[in-house]
Amino acid sequence: MKSTILLTGGAGYIGSHAYLALVDAGYHVLILDNFCNSRPDVIDRLGRITGKPVDHIEGDIRDAGFLSRVFADHRIDAVVHFAALKSVGESVVKPLEYFDVNVGGLVTLLGVMNAAGCKRMVFSSSATVYGIPDKTPTPETAERRAMNPYGQTKIDGEEMLEWLQASDPSWAVGILRYFNPAGAHASGLIGEDPRGTPNNLMPYIAEVAIGQRPEIAVFGQDYGTVDGTGVRDYIHVDDLGHGHVLSLAKLLETGQGHLANLGTGRGYSVLEVIAAYARAAGCELPHRIVDRRPGDVPVYCARTDVAADLLGFKARHTLDDMCESSWHWTQSSLSDGA
Repeated sequence: MKSTILLTGGAGYIGSHAYLALVDAGYHVLILDNFCNSRPDVIDRLGRITGKPVDHIEGDIRDAGFLSRVFADHRIDAVVHFAALKSVGESVVKPLEYFDVNVGGLVTLLGVMNAAGCKRMVFSSSATVYGIPDKTPTPETAERRAMNPYGQTKIDGEEMLEWLQASDPSWAVGILRYFNPAGAHASGLIGEDPRGTPNNLMPYIAEVAIGQRPEIAVFGQDYGTVDGTGVRDYIHVDDLGHGHVLSLAKLLETGQGHLANLGTGRGYSVLEVIAAYARAAGCELPHRIVDRRPGDVPVYCARTDVAADLLGFKARHTLDDMCESSWHWTQSSLSDGA
């Protein structure tokens, strides 16, 4: 019998790609989403990609009664938990909302899982927990430092899960710290779809490529990097989805928790990303150098040996793949009115 996986936030950017990876790996997946940061039509799009109906429920992870009914109605073997708010800037303006959803929601979900005897979770964390790291590539053993409320909610979530596993060894949690997700599914049917001004570089570049914005602001060109601009570790969202499949399989196989970075271990500068996207889009992308942003670091890359050794994870997609798939998604979105 197939294991049934509850995918919270499964209609979001990373969650929807993880859904496809989990289904491809043979799991039965139930999406739970309140669509506060995603679009309901993603469910239909996932069905078009897989050729199968998508089991989904609309609801909020902070609603204990609702969650209890979900677990009563479905035999859930594990949870892959994406449901959270994720904008660093917004978290500074709305800290209470971020702690309510990201920490309070996790507490509620874990309580319901515990009562139902479901004690396997893959937890969506972030490289944001490292703050400004002392060294890069950054290992999982680096100190956790919150630079904003969003980062603090991820640290709080990790610590809660660590204490839970220490108190009850029957729990097993895979904590995955992402670096910079990018790209889109090859179908062009799902991809990053930010509301308002994008927080991430690639969707911002995409909006310049389609003429929605006049230029790209490059924050600083006086770092000690290959071209003076900041360097980040970008990982294709499909690779992230595959990483969740490997993490889940390890939990179900061993009953032991783990913590791993998910990145490529290779950094690309802002100008290198712009150049790669220009190749994908076949056009020039105007950009302007502006002052550095406070708190930005020159280079931010993952140590990837833990994910490789423990999970057998290796990123398969290149920066060009990320840009080409993002551009395909952007064009597809324009043509179908998404």
